[in-house]
Amino acid sequence: MKLWSDSFTDNGKIPGSIAFGVMDPKTHVALSENKNPHLAWRDVPAGTQSFAVICHDYDVPSKGDDVNQEGRTIPASLPRVDFYHWILIDLPPSITAIAEGEFSNAVTPRGKPGSAAKHGARQGINDYTAWFTGDADMGGDYFGYDGPCPPWNDAIPHHYVFTVYALDVAKLPLEGKFTGQQVRDAMKGHVLAEAKITGVYTLNPNLAK
Repeated sequence: MKLWSDSFTDNGKIPGSIAFGVMDPKTHVALSENKNPHLAWRDVPAGTQSFAVICHDYDVPSKGDDVNQEGRTIPASLPRVDFYHWILIDLPPSITAIAEGEFSNAVTPRGKPGSAAKHGARQGINDYTAWFTGDADMGGDYFGYDGPCPPWNDAIPHHYVFTVYALDVAKLPLEGKFTGQQVRDAMKGHVLAEAKITGVYTLNPNLAK
């Protein structure tokens, strides 16, 4: 299966319009357009009954002590963990492309509603749900896509992997608020093919030069 995007090239820079946050010279970060990227795929295997789409960042600091702290830098040597930005399941096999901005086109404080989505698909909660816990202005359940907003003082750029899975089931056995890891677990034994594309993003002005 082949996956590509008109929004960015594989291993290329993700544009600010696809991100949750962009650089700001005064405040470090400003909210952005937060559009989901265009994705399209072909060479789908026979027997495909649905698609799932997952976006995750594998460069997230495992400890938050230095995150976005003035006068500090998150060292490149710090162990990293996954952060899920998009979980989309039960996309029918007739859909082989997603338009830019089709599922997200703005930052929604307290999160977009879910889990029902276009084309009869469903979306899980991304990890901004946990990130904004306790924030009176932003806290809530973040369903669907919310784009990159890595720490502005991270010593490394972050990598965002968009994966499309062709599945042999029309509906995954998940209900309510499901997470990226729960989708990964539910897909085991049902993946006929998968394809990936990776985008790179940073809010560190020293890395963007």
